[in-house]
Amino acid sequence: MKDLWYQTEGTCSRFIHVELNDDDVIQDVQFIGGCHGNLQGISSLVKGQKAQEVIDKIKGIRCGNKPTSCPDQLSIALAKAIESAR
Repeated sequence: MKDLWYQTEGTCSRFIHVELNDDDVIQDVQFIGGCHGNLQGISSLVKGQKAQEVIDKIKGIRCGNKPTSCPDQLSIALAKAIESAR
């Protein structure tokens, strides 16, 4: 099991906690701070998905005129979680 706390940058959420199994399938995602309903929805949608597939879908998403977003920050957290086991 891969377990990572990621401190976000440039978003309303402050931290993202991700858990991946040994096959890099997302077991849990929790956002600390941010738009609770939307982030709860994102967490629910990505559970059970391969981390790399989620990264490919959400990397680079922007929030308004910000250069990043909570989904983009999640893609970074997932990539770090994958890398942590190598």
